[in-house]
Parts: sequence; structure tokens; C-alpha cells
Amino acid sequence: MDEKEIFNREKSFRYNGDRDLKISKIPTSATVENLNKDDIKARIESNIQTLQDLQGKLYAQNHFGVLVIFQGMDGSGKDSMIRHILSGVNPQGIEVTSFKSPTSIELNHDYLWRVHRHVPERGIIGIFNRSYYEDVLISRVHPEMIVSANIGNITKLEQVDNKFFDGRFKDINFFEDYLTRNGFMVLKFFLHMSADEQKDRFKRRIELPDHNWKFSSADIKERRYFNDYQKAYEDAIEHTANKTNPWYIIPSDDKWYSRLCVSDIIDRRMKELPLKYPDLPDSEKAKLEEALQELDDDAVLNNKKSGKHKS
Repeated sequence: MDEKEIFNREKSFRYNGDRDLKISKIPTSATVENLNKDDIKARIESNIQTLQDLQGKLYAQNHFGVLVIFQGMDGSGKDSMIRHILSGVNPQGIEVTSFKSPTSIELNHDYLWRVHRHVPERGIIGIFNRSYYEDVLISRVHPEMIVSANIGNITKLEQVDNKFFDGRFKDINFFEDYLTRNGFMVLKFFLHMSADEQKDRFKRRIELPDHNWKFSSADIKERRYFNDYQKAYEDAIEHTANKTNPWYIIPSDDKWYSRLCVSDIIDRRMKELPLKYPDLPDSEKAKLEEALQELDDDAVLNNKKSGKHKS
């Protein structure tokens, strides 16, 4: 496989807020590359091997952390994305958090409280399957959720307006800048799927018995708001993308192609970090030499050979 890639996926799918965003005009399928499934799988496997090496250095060095955020409509492939691109990576250095509807305890705190508790430690790759962006997405489509959450003086639906969400966008930008300043790389992926593809995936969940468990009637209910969610995503991405923490809008009608794009981008971005295995001080190197010498002398095996080993 030629390592020189003509098509730079990191650059092509990056949105850093430098232009007006029109989600409806962004393709949901590959338009430049024409790769077969076997080639895609081979490239993903190569990316996984690269990620294994990067993760090993990240974990050993313990100076940086990586937070990967996946957002997308129901059925866009977030769960399978995580399974495939992290297969073979040391689970000791990975933490996956799936954010569901907030609990009563979580609702009694600020909306970022439950999120900050799950930000990964240094040396760890943290995966958010949905995230704090739900608080500017689902609540944008269903603003009544904000009214019933007992947030300060918010008691009326008309108070949940653009100004309210502009404030939350500022919160999120500050939070991500804060993480970056503290040594955490934030990678944000929107799995961009068409309404037709979502329909087909929902139908498969209903028609295939071994997929029935994936289906929820709530998915059909929320599908009615597909266009509203697209507008909410457009607004959220446009207000929270910048050069330091851009969004990556990934064409996701083809799950395998989307996995290739995401795995490729994660590798490219992590290579920007000055990762390396730590150099041991001379005192620790001396201990290694002593341990190596003891293994070479190997008193245990010598005792066995001389018949002195006790059972």
C-alpha cells in the first residue's frame, strides 16, 4: 500500500469555523475516494497498529490526555465505530463513557458537572459516546427540557432562546480551551448521515431478528425532528469550532468508510503530540542493569541444575 496519500482526510473533513456552515450541502457519502471494502479494512488495520504505538507512548509518558467525542443522529454508527477503531488497543489505556439522559442527581448540578467527572486522566484516551453537546442539541429541539430543569431564573419557554444557547456555546468553548491548556487534546467527530440512510438502518433493526434489540420506539419519534436536529447540529458546530479544537464532519452513510476516516484522523492528530517513551534516570538504569545481571546469573535455574531446588 502506498503510504503517500493524495487525499488528506484530516484536512478535507476538518471544519474550524472559518466559513459559514451548511450541513445540508455537505456530502454524507464518499465523493472523492473510491475504495473497496477490503482496501478500507486493510487501511483501518494499519491505523489501529499505529494507534497502538501512539497509545503506548501516551500512557507511558503520562503528560497528555486525549478526549474523543462522537456525536451523530440515532443510527449513525457511534457504537460500532468505537468497537472497530479501538479493537486491539490496550484496554488499560482506554475509557469509554456513554452519556444517557441525566439522572436527578446530575440535574441538580450544572450541566458540565457529570461530564468533567469523566474527562480521562493524563495518559488515557477517553471516548465520549455522545457528550455535553447533547445540552445544545436535544434541548435545542426540545427546549421544554430546560424549563423543567430548575435552572436559575429560567421558568418560561421563551427564555430558552438564542441568547441562552449562545451562553452555553461560550461555556463549551471555554471548557475545551481549558482542557487544551491542561494538556488534553480534544477531537470532535460528527457522524453525518442522510435521512434515507437512517431510515434504511431503522428498517434493518426491525426486520432482522438479531438487530431487534437495537430498536427503540423513541428513535422513530425523534426521527420526526430530523431536520430540526440538523439545524441544531449546524448551529452547535459553527459556534464551537476553531483552529485549536475543530470539528470533523465525517460522511457516514458507509460505516466502513467513516471508520477509516476517523481512525486516520485520530492517528494524524495524535502524531502532533510530542509523545515518546520516558528516559529513565541513571539511577534507574543502574537498577535495570542489576536486574539483568541477576537474570543472567539466574540462581533459580542454577539451583535446579545442581539439585538444590526444593519442591
